[in-house]
Amino acid sequence: MQERDNLRLLMITELFLPTKGGTAVSFDDDFRRLGGKGVHIITADVPGAVEFDRNHPNSIHRLVLKRREWLKPESLLIYTKFLLQSLWLTVTRRITAIYAGRALPEGLVALVVARLTRRPVFIYAHGEELTGWGRGRKFQAMCFAMRNADRILSNSDNTRDTLINLLGVDSQRIALIYPTVDEERFCPGLPDDDLRSSVGVTGDKKLILSVGRLQRRKGFDNVIRSLPALLEQGLDIEYALIGIGEDLGYLQELARKHDIEQRVHFLGHVSYDDLPRWYNASDLFAMPNRDIDGDTEGFGLVFLEAAASGKPAVAGKAGGTGSAVVEGVTGLRVDGENVAEITVGLGQLLNDPVESSKMGHAARQRILTNFTHKRRVDQLRKLALKGR
Repeated sequence: MQERDNLRLLMITELFLPTKGGTAVSFDDDFRRLGGKGVHIITADVPGAVEFDRNHPNSIHRLVLKRREWLKPESLLIYTKFLLQSLWLTVTRRITAIYAGRALPEGLVALVVARLTRRPVFIYAHGEELTGWGRGRKFQAMCFAMRNADRILSNSDNTRDTLINLLGVDSQRIALIYPTVDEERFCPGLPDDDLRSSVGVTGDKKLILSVGRLQRRKGFDNVIRSLPALLEQGLDIEYALIGIGEDLGYLQELARKHDIEQRVHFLGHVSYDDLPRWYNASDLFAMPNRDIDGDTEGFGLVFLEAAASGKPAVAGKAGGTGSAVVEGVTGLRVDGENVAEITVGLGQLLNDPVESSKMGHAARQRILTNFTHKRRVDQLRKLALKGR
């Protein structure tokens, strides 16, 4: 406990709770477990921040971070605010190691502060940010930050390979640190009858669940396209989607076009307590993601939530999902562009409950072995202590 309390760390990130999203959740969990008030978080001021920060174990510093169209670059003010606050805290709080949530803008700022104050700097790499900026100035700035950090914290094997092959990062600088899931919160055996009945799942009916932002690369549209063929096979299916996003109208229209709008349920946000129960309520989890113009899935934390709940998953082959779903062991990986292949994958699991249950059990066991919070935080702590 004393080692934990003595850690003096700085985390620079635009994304932090109560901002929605798996990345914000992951950062919050990492640093509240790494230390107490000696851990300083510099992040954006967002609605609900005052209430959230009040009882937080870390020291949280909120900045108003807005891009200004009249500035060149538009994010110049964000860089400046991050830089001044980070430099001041590093010196006055005797910070021993600096973390950055992404390469830009946080990583570049962290690198400058680290070199001025002779501290080690660690930058998180998520995957999707590495391939979506073309090859212009932003890409070059990202490469500079990644190549010069003391360690890059890669969330998947695919992200590590992208860092090496696309950005030219030295493999010795990369630490593979998988995302984690709360295996006590997401677990099998939670009551779910009320949730199943709320979307019309009774008797032998099957429920497919998707969780995530409603955007094209997640592949939810192709799950909808696969439903008519599955119904023709004699499967009685309902499909529930949890999340919000720009594709809501598009997905609703797609369900109407295929005359299955009564079987597709858009649940929006669900409560903190209900989310694990929805995984329990499902028969399988589906997110057949695909790459769209470089926008890809870096890992897929939702796959871990499903696995911890003892559910098999159908994932796409794009991005880093191979680190989250083991083909033929904890689920199936399919071509997210190919509706026929998605249909076969979903049908295989829905038609074989014994094999599906076996995969779900294997998925849960893999979580307990490889994806616990303790394992990840121990890795992060060792890096911080080594850097002192």
